[in-house]
Amino acid sequence: QVQLVESGGGLVQAGGSLMLSCVASGGSLIMYAMAWFRQAPGKEREFVATINWDSEHMEYADSVKGRFTIFRNNAENTAWLRMNNVNADDSAVYYCAADRKMSLSGDDFAFWGQGTQVTVSP
Repeated sequence: QVQLVESGGGLVQAGGSLMLSCVASGGSLIMYAMAWFRQAPGKEREFVATINWDSEHMEYADSVKGRFTIFRNNAENTAWLRMNNVNADDSAVYYCAADRKMSLSGDDFAFWGQGTQVTVSP
């Protein structure tokens, strides 16, 4: 089955940029929607961004719209989240998810990565 591995997290200064990667193995993702979610300590998991299988449709949470970009390369089985102009509220563990159906709900995604920590410093 599909396995997802995130990378690219770390410490970044407020106002800076970061690029998260999600590499899939165990099956082609060409027909899968991809998404990014995040969860901060004491908070519920929240939707960040999603992209359909052919990159025709993308949706973003209002909190990241205009700052974050999701994109993918199906030939490489990889999706990315480019994070620009980050702020303290962006600090969280970021998770990559995949499923055959596009959704804004984490409950609809069957495959998940282990997460990568993003910490924004003042």
